[in-house]
Amino acid sequence: MTSAGVPGLRDDDHVRGEPGAPLVLFYGDFTCPRCLVGYDRLRDAPVRLVFRHLALRAKHQRALALAHAAEAAALQDAFWPFHDSLYEDAGRIDDPHLWARCEALGLDVARFDVDRRSDAVAARVSRDVRDALRAGATTTPTVWMDGVRHDGPPPARVVPDPIP
Repeated sequence: MTSAGVPGLRDDDHVRGEPGAPLVLFYGDFTCPRCLVGYDRLRDAPVRLVFRHLALRAKHQRALALAHAAEAAALQDAFWPFHDSLYEDAGRIDDPHLWARCEALGLDVARFDVDRRSDAVAARVSRDVRDALRAGATTTPTVWMDGVRHDGPPPARVVPDPIP
């Protein structure tokens, strides 16, 4: 754990949770089993969660494709439902499953398919990855909580207890 290089919040970040809750910045990859552990630990925690991509093709051949897909879903205001569906059904990440996900979420599948291949989506994902590496992220997930970097899933004891 370290506190060096804490990334700042951006206007276009994917954020959910109450504004006054502790801020958690999660650099992750939808193909990463350790990210799934982090997702499980943070899913119901009373935090303000920020998700950014640390998707590297060298780690998994579908990592970039899924990051691009999530950003395409974001262009239809469905980032978080798409994000959750990827982690909750991690065994189904090939294109036919992505299209089925889009249909289930009520997205325009044709628009999704065009958007996920766009330069704008690629640039967004690349920026997240570049920023992660500049901030010292070396593994997925890399999580900042209270200004402290955790390499790997946040320890369960560090995550605040959910509000009853």
